Amino acid sequence: MPEHTPHSSPTPEHARLAAWFRDHAVTLDGLDPDAPLDDLEPLRALVGDARVVAVGEGAHFVREFTHARRRVLRFLAERCGFTVLAFEFGFAEAFPLDRWLRGEDDGPGDAGLEAIGGTAYSGANGDLLRWLRRHNRASGHPLRFVGVDLPTAAGELRPVLEPLADYLRTVDPGAVARVDAALAVADRVTGSSGAVAAPRWDRLAAAEQDALTASLARLVLRLRGLEPLYVDRGGRAAYDVALRHLEAATHTDYMFGAMRDLFAGRGEPGDTSVREVYMAESLRWHLDRAEPGARFVLAAHNNHAQKTPVRFDDTLTGLPMGHHLHRALGDDYRAIALTHTAGHVPEMYPDPDHPAGFAVAEARLDEPAPGSVEAALTEAGLGGALTLTDLRPGPPEGLNGIRTQGAVLRTPVAEAFDAVLSTPTVTTSYTDAVHQG
Repeated sequence: MPEHTPHSSPTPEHARLAAWFRDHAVTLDGLDPDAPLDDLEPLRALVGDARVVAVGEGAHFVREFTHARRRVLRFLAERCGFTVLAFEFGFAEAFPLDRWLRGEDDGPGDAGLEAIGGTAYSGANGDLLRWLRRHNRASGHPLRFVGVDLPTAAGELRPVLEPLADYLRTVDPGAVARVDAALAVADRVTGSSGAVAAPRWDRLAAAEQDALTASLARLVLRLRGLEPLYVDRGGRAAYDVALRHLEAATHTDYMFGAMRDLFAGRGEPGDTSVREVYMAESLRWHLDRAEPGARFVLAAHNNHAQKTPVRFDDTLTGLPMGHHLHRALGDDYRAIALTHTAGHVPEMYPDPDHPAGFAVAEARLDEPAPGSVEAALTEAGLGGALTLTDLRPGPPEGLNGIRTQGAVLRTPVAEAFDAVLSTPTVTTSYTDAVHQG
C-alpha cells in the first residue's frame, strides 16, 4: 500500500486553481447509463472534429467509471457520430467478439462472457459487453468493437499464434514449425495476465527464453521478406492481420522480461513503452482500414490515454499510447481523464499465489494532494459533485497532479488531458475482476 503523508496547506496558487475550476467545471446530472444525455452537451465542443477520443479511468474495478464511460460512449455515438469503440483489449481477441456484438450468434454467448481473457483490467467485462450487444440491436447508432492491446494483457501468445499458424498453413506451410516451436515454450508461461506470465517466464532457462525470441524474430523477417508472395496467395487483408498478430507476439515476448524486471525493481526507464507503442500502432492500424468518416472512442486507463510521458519519482515509466497518438494525430486525438475525490480506491497488489498475479483490496487515500485536480475541485466546493471540466482554456500554473490508482501522478495535467470527469464516490466492483478466483 502506498505511503500517505500529510499535505501542506493550500497556497495562493492553489486558491487560484480552485477558483478556475469553480468557473469552468460543469455539474452533471448522474451516472445512470440509460439516462438522458443533455447534461453532456459540453462534450460536443470539446471533441470537435477529432477522429479519436480517449475516455480513461484513474483506477480499474471502479463501477462509477464504468457507468460514466458508458454515458460518454452513448453521447459520442448518438450525438456526435462516433462509430467504433476501441478498447484496452486484445487485438486478436476482439475480432470474434465484434461479430457477436453486432448480432451474429457465433461468439462467446452471454454465459461465456465472464471467461473472456484480458477483461479484468480494461473494464470490457460481461456487463458492458451485454449492454453493448443490446445497444447495437436497439439503437440507430451501432458501434463496432476493436481491440488494441497485447493478448490477455501480455499474459500469453496462443491467441495470436494460433491464427497465425492457420494463416501460414495456407500461404507457407513450412513456416508453421516455427510457430509450433514458439508455442512449445510460450505455453509454459501462459497466465491470465502479464503479472502471472512474467514470473513464469523468469523461471525458464535463458536458452529457452532466447529460443522463443529467436523463433518469433525469424518469423517476422520471413513474413516481411515474402510479403508479395503471401499477398498473392492469401490476399492483402489476411496478410495485414497475420503480421499484426505476429507483432503482438514479439511485443508480448519483450514484455515478459520487462515486467519481470519491473516487479524486481530493476527495470530500465521507459521499458513499458513497448506495450504502449503496440497499442498506439494498433489504433492507427484500425483507423487506416476503417470506413470513410469513422470516428473512434478509445477506452483505456488514464495512464495509457494521457499525452504526456508517465513518470513516478522523476523516473520515466513509459511513453504512453496517448503520447504516441498525439504525436501522430495532433488535434485529431483528444483525451478525457476520469478521476474521483473519494477517500479510498481499489488497488492491485502483486500476489504470486493469486490466479491473476495480483489481489485487489481497498486502499485508503489521504486528502487530495495540493496541485492536483482532485484538490482543486475539493477547494472549489465541488468535491462532492459529479463534474466535467474542459481543460483546453488553460488553468493557471500549478495544476500538476492527478490520482492514478492509489498514488498521485505528477504531470502537467492540461497537457496530458483535454478534459477531466470527476466522480465523488468510488464503488469497487469485484465482479468486474473476472480473474479474482
